[in-house]
Amino acid sequence: MTAAHEILQKDPVLQHIIAQTPEYKKDFDAGQDVYLALLESIVSQQISVKAADAIFARFVQLFPDQYPHPAILLAKSEADLRSAGLSGQKVNYLRNVAEFALTQGIDYDQLQQKTDDEIVAYLTPIKGVGRWTVEMLLMFVLGRQDVFPYDDLVIRQKMMRAYGVDLSGKLLKIRLFEIAEAWRPYRSVACRYLWRWQPA
Repeated sequence: MTAAHEILQKDPVLQHIIAQTPEYKKDFDAGQDVYLALLESIVSQQISVKAADAIFARFVQLFPDQYPHPAILLAKSEADLRSAGLSGQKVNYLRNVAEFALTQGIDYDQLQQKTDDEIVAYLTPIKGVGRWTVEMLLMFVLGRQDVFPYDDLVIRQKMMRAYGVDLSGKLLKIRLFEIAEAWRPYRSVACRYLWRWQPA
């Protein structure tokens, strides 16, 4: 049993969920491209996975080596970028990320020197990049083990169902954070089980 499972299974509700849910595979690699992951997350906002994959594939095809280097991305016309199926708003958001990458840096090793909260504070000033997006990067690209993405609707719904929570607004947030406190320092691991859990 891993250290994470040892701690998480002290919570009887989560112990039951883990027993019912197939173990996930570790699906991040050290040294992943945070810049590219941010661009992909913006493309995928508010559309289906299938549509996002198709649009992102067309987007990278616009670049000579199929990589949207920040300077080249910024030099592309709006018409060029929109030809991949991007909205005008998403074009602006992608440019914001490219501009930030050039001026501030979005480097894996640089970010790994920062705490989770420091990374959220560093990246969320980019217009188009919200807290949830950064939390997904923390979990799936940077491999951080103790992220609790409260803004994720599925996590909130599954926790409310599993723990019989019938609250809303600030009271709901307080209660769910209280529950998740018992999962430290492996809140990311607990959430990955919650995403996969299929309640009967």
